[in-house]
Amino acid sequence: MRFEISKVLDAIERRLCVDPAMARAVLDLSEIVRYQDLDQGRPASMLRLGMVVDALGRQLAEEDVPVYVVLPRALLSDADLTSNERMVARRWADDGLVEVVPQMNDRVLEIADILGLPVLSRDRFEGFRGSYPWIGDPGRLVAPVVGHGGAALVARVGGGQATAGPPSQAGVRLMSRLWRCPENPCASFGGAGGGDSFFADLRQPEQEARPGAQPPPTLRNGTPTCPRHGARLTDAGPRPAAEALAIRVGGVVRQRFVVVENEPLEVGRAPDGGIMLGQWLSDEARKWISRAHVRFDLRGGELSVTDVSTNGTGIRPGGSMDEDDRLIIKRKTRVLEPNDLVELYPGVHVGRARNWTSGGVADPVSVLTDAPTMSLRVVPRS
Repeated sequence: MRFEISKVLDAIERRLCVDPAMARAVLDLSEIVRYQDLDQGRPASMLRLGMVVDALGRQLAEEDVPVYVVLPRALLSDADLTSNERMVARRWADDGLVEVVPQMNDRVLEIADILGLPVLSRDRFEGFRGSYPWIGDPGRLVAPVVGHGGAALVARVGGGQATAGPPSQAGVRLMSRLWRCPENPCASFGGAGGGDSFFADLRQPEQEARPGAQPPPTLRNGTPTCPRHGARLTDAGPRPAAEALAIRVGGVVRQRFVVVENEPLEVGRAPDGGIMLGQWLSDEARKWISRAHVRFDLRGGELSVTDVSTNGTGIRPGGSMDEDDRLIIKRKTRVLEPNDLVELYPGVHVGRARNWTSGGVADPVSVLTDAPTMSLRVVPRS
């Protein structure tokens, strides 16, 4: 059973993300692990994080939904967790995959405020409404509850699903800069994602932090501060601009990725060091789409696409599916307008992630596939 649980925790790990451009919701792990009613199991279990992640994926109808996880330092030694769970939580913390704070206080709300994310929590946060008025907005505060075959999410206000909102003005200013912590090492505001940690050599290539993927600082009396160490941060210069894009195949969002300013990124069937689509393509699409098909580039606030393929690339201005509107570029570059879609093959599109709020996946693959008990597995809808 220990091996199965370890595999599930590894699957959950791939959904952890403190990258501001990628995270879809924020939660307090110390709260989630104690939702005993979800599985009628132990007083605390890390597998409940997987249940909540699955619930978010089902609600957003999307595969591989990333979540921003915060935990108080005390959870790393919580006796209600197994020794393996505590070890995994420490690894996540050392690798910068989750954020560790001395005390939770309102940190989850602060992150949601800075980034415009919804909060997955049963807490009503009544004492913080004065500081965070958006708590009363529909979909910004979503409670994990017992659902059919697992967890479900219920919006506290207005019904509906988890919904992002605009980042706060203070958040926009904070996130326009990079920050450095004087403590060494610091997984959040030191090098790239905890490179000096004990577990650094065990990290997978896809876990490496992109340039500018720092989480938001906390504010203490208006001063940017490291939430983990409580140290005052120093300004390390402007944060590189970034644009989150999404790949949609057959009407289904399969992956989101980030293009960073002055860091071109290739997308194709199987590009070297780029975004690979091959696993989602039909045989005919694989024949048409080149190994490296297009290159995205962000410069001076403009996102452009360059065709580097054999067969050419379609552009659908404004997202129009009318064939009369479709443009073809071949070995040329085009600046993309906010709603433009790049078409590599009919039904294979890349566009700005914010334009696709639903991924179109009826039953996303569960992170609990290898869970040791049936009570933790998602029961398909009838």
